[in-house]
Amino acid sequence: MDNVIVDFESGVNRLTPEQRTSYADRLDEVPGIFALMDPIEDAVASVRTLCAKFDVYILSTAPWANPSAWSDKVEWIHRHFGSHEGTHLYKRLILTHHKNLNEGDFLIDDRTKNGADRFNGIHIHFGQPNWPNWKTVVEYLMDL
Repeated sequence: MDNVIVDFESGVNRLTPEQRTSYADRLDEVPGIFALMDPIEDAVASVRTLCAKFDVYILSTAPWANPSAWSDKVEWIHRHFGSHEGTHLYKRLILTHHKNLNEGDFLIDDRTKNGADRFNGIHIHFGQPNWPNWKTVVEYLMDL
């Protein structure tokens, strides 16, 4: 989710100066930070487009030392994609520190950590030169 469909920096920008100081070098552990984040440009519409062709799941890592992150991520999906049966990502959020244990053809991730580098499918390394934004990702996947 973070820095792929969710703009992590938008949450950081909403922190108080005290929070930034108290949680320096571990801002992802600020309670409630994940509830403050905006979507990445074109992310919500792009995921909806991909859901029409692919069996889409959101695979994300939540900080172990921030229990609110786990519920905030679920609530973020509810807010942007809906929370009831029949919506695009209903019960399609997997929170894990071992992305390589999940099966799939593609993983869209901005990093190679938490098992992304060992994922058995194709890793679309989001935000890198080949995949700088959602437009390039959607064009590639929809052409398959």
